[in-house]
Amino acid sequence: MAKLTRLRNRRLGYAVAIATAAALTGTLTSAVPASSQDDGFDIDHDNVLMEVVYPKFQRVSREESSGRAVSLTVDHAMLIEMPWFDAIAPYHPTAKGIFSDIPRRPESEHTTRNQNIAVTYAAFTSLNALLPEYKDRWIEMMEAAGLDPAATAEDPATPSGIGILAAKNAIAARQDDGSNRDGDMGGRKYNKRPYSDYTGYRPVNTAQELRNPSRWQPGTSSTRDVYKDQQFATPYYGRVEPFTYDSPTEFKVAPPVDSDHHNRRAYKRQADEVLKASAELTDEQKMTAELFNDKVLTFGQYAGTPVVLAGNLNTEQTVHYITMSDVAFVDVTIATWHYKRKFDSVRPNSAVDHLYGDRKVTAWGGPGQGTVDDITGREWQGYLDSVSADHPEYPSASSALCLAFAAQVRQFTGSDQIKVTAAFPKGSSLVEPGVTPAADVTLQWNSWTEFADDCGESRIWAGENFRSSVEAAEQYAPKIGDMSYEFVQGKVNGD
Repeated sequence: MAKLTRLRNRRLGYAVAIATAAALTGTLTSAVPASSQDDGFDIDHDNVLMEVVYPKFQRVSREESSGRAVSLTVDHAMLIEMPWFDAIAPYHPTAKGIFSDIPRRPESEHTTRNQNIAVTYAAFTSLNALLPEYKDRWIEMMEAAGLDPAATAEDPATPSGIGILAAKNAIAARQDDGSNRDGDMGGRKYNKRPYSDYTGYRPVNTAQELRNPSRWQPGTSSTRDVYKDQQFATPYYGRVEPFTYDSPTEFKVAPPVDSDHHNRRAYKRQADEVLKASAELTDEQKMTAELFNDKVLTFGQYAGTPVVLAGNLNTEQTVHYITMSDVAFVDVTIATWHYKRKFDSVRPNSAVDHLYGDRKVTAWGGPGQGTVDDITGREWQGYLDSVSADHPEYPSASSALCLAFAAQVRQFTGSDQIKVTAAFPKGSSLVEPGVTPAADVTLQWNSWTEFADDCGESRIWAGENFRSSVEAAEQYAPKIGDMSYEFVQGKVNGD
């Protein structure tokens, strides 16, 4: 109860999405004197992830993910968070690591203290490898946990050494997984370009010319009034090695027939649905769209906090759940990107331009403009188009992530029921600051099904996706969520 009270008092808005689980912990010995604790954190009993790691990592995570494709966000999460599973596996009766097989420690060492130490050193090692520019912040994290940031020994007999080994083993294991995170794929030896395309993708359309109205058209972005054309972010990501299946081709996803401009009636019908949603936007819909567009905020503060507090999870339970979440996110992103590239489908803004051109439509008129009836199809943009996704439309990545997330939460907790609440003060919108919402808004979901449904709908409200794209994600994403649970449970059981 004391720990739960501390968590409530600290308002863990930075928590990643986790849920209740049966107690799986053992008991271990320690390597850090109790006198080293900082700011009331108890390394013998508290959850180091919730009370130390995420408070230091949350802001950096949001900054790094802002404006980037979700493929890059989940790739970083995989190498920062998933090594924690390998770090605590030696302190569990049956668990086996995902990236390596560090020898199991004696049962007498199976303690929360050793798990906390191992996890923190794994986090410190990964964060320094992937985000070295924030080194001072990671040192603060170690000091907050009462740990020595200068310890670097890869010792499989100590919790610090196990944590360091777990992180390094994970990075090594994913070295050639197809992500090109080192920038050397395609034979590049010098001046490497991390996460750059090595497969030769070329869009059919340019930002200036819509040659094929069925296919994706790069948008433009501006910095200080200098406009630059988009590129398909990580077009190769469908080739990255997944955890729970062999190839994304195992999932059967129907083609986007409504986005074929030769099928004009269906093409126009889905574009008109998006325009209608744009014209009828409410403040609640706008804030819902903004929330689900921020993946760190969505799957962290608003989806995570209620279940963290309700479950009062310890470090081991937290690690197991975070791992399930990350496996689901990585694998559903790989499948989504495979089909995005395969279908290379048009986004609503290009379709509306093609259909209406200089003709006037009724729709949202841009930040602060409300609904207008004299905007042309060429001028129109969706509510989130200022941060429009830099990849083809079909299937919806946001919907796929929410569906996979909801599926594995249901598996882990054994329930669809949850109370998720998100409060937004008057004028707090990022798209329409000071204007939206006109009054304080509180969003609430009572089940993971509702949560995932609104996540998908928000992409239509925002003008980012057609309905068929949202529905396409239903064909594979929930299955991947279920598979992620089964995969991690298998590792916990030593399979």
